[in-house]
Amino acid sequence: MIQGFYSAATGAQQQMLRLGVHGNNIANVNNYGFKAEKPAFGDLMYNTVTGVDDAQLPKGTGTRMIATATDFSTSEITPTGRDQDYAILGEGFFALYDPSTQEISFTRDGAFTVNSFQETNENGEPELVWYLTDGEGRQVMNTEGYPIVVTDPTAEQPVGVFLIQYKDGLQHVNSGRFLTTDKNGAVWVSTSGVRQGYLETSNTDLAYEMSKVIESQRAYTYALRMVTTADEVETTINNLTN
Repeated sequence: MIQGFYSAATGAQQQMLRLGVHGNNIANVNNYGFKAEKPAFGDLMYNTVTGVDDAQLPKGTGTRMIATATDFSTSEITPTGRDQDYAILGEGFFALYDPSTQEISFTRDGAFTVNSFQETNENGEPELVWYLTDGEGRQVMNTEGYPIVVTDPTAEQPVGVFLIQYKDGLQHVNSGRFLTTDKNGAVWVSTSGVRQGYLETSNTDLAYEMSKVIESQRAYTYALRMVTTADEVETTINNLTN
């Protein structure tokens, strides 16, 4: 089988993955605090062959999407009129604590709400405690790194903003959240302020994403044409032996 089949089939498959990334960015264009992703490609099985005058010429068999890089650039903030909505004025993330798993995640989406959790008091009796949460059971952390207990649901809360030493490689999970790994380094409290009653909009550039969707569609079409051409070439060669 000629190499064109492999290169074209791999190219078509990877363009489908690329379309998925840009499609996800477009789908989240109205989600507060969402950070768009950009696909990155790398070479597959590249080597060199000896050409005229012993020149070393590159020979390859396609590319693949090796990673998606997150665009952490800030975007506009918009008023919502809700008491427990917060927008970060500058760099940083809100920190969320999941009491069921002890997981700490980070987000730019400050659409918070007040929810109750049943806990045991110092007398061993159950009682309801009200926390500032993301609406999905994760508690928002204050500037000292502790979950925020709410006594007045209309008052501005001491929402903490945290900086991550190396943002490259943050794991993008559901609900616009990020998880850190060892390579992300230290986390510390940021000096960035917050604005109550506002939320940061998605940083998805719709015009850019649409242009990349069109680009991927055309690349996918060309890859399929390459498969057809390679098939025709191989069919012609096989018929010559008959």
